[in-house]
Amino acid sequence: MKCGKRRIRRLHAANPRLRLLRVAKRPGLGHGGGMAHKSPLDDPRNAAHAWARYRQIMKLLLLVTVVTVAIAMGLLFAHKGMISVHFYIAVALGISLTMLLGGGLMGLVFLSNGTGHDESVDNHMPLPDELWRSPED
Repeated sequence: MKCGKRRIRRLHAANPRLRLLRVAKRPGLGHGGGMAHKSPLDDPRNAAHAWARYRQIMKLLLLVTVVTVAIAMGLLFAHKGMISVHFYIAVALGISLTMLLGGGLMGLVFLSNGTGHDESVDNHMPLPDELWRSPED
């Protein structure tokens, strides 16, 4: 069954969701645009410096996490006594994983922003009025 362009235009005009798809699929918009400028992280010297700084931040974060877990374990033991080994293991893992995951992701944000990698991305997003048109248009 052949579907003509005229019929597709009527479907897009009748359904606002299809209109959003049409705007998103326009050439140069959405994910197809990609990176227009070269990232500073493409230079091996810049990348080595940035990753060394990231590792330094992660080592400091690991030290802060170990100290925080030790303080938390000491306070729990001082106030509650020996409850269960499983409880202390769960608390230590919960605090550790939360701090390391949050800190690691925040470190990546600092890495990306600090090296100028964010500015090299050309985002080709449509304007808000191109995305959200009223059905009467």
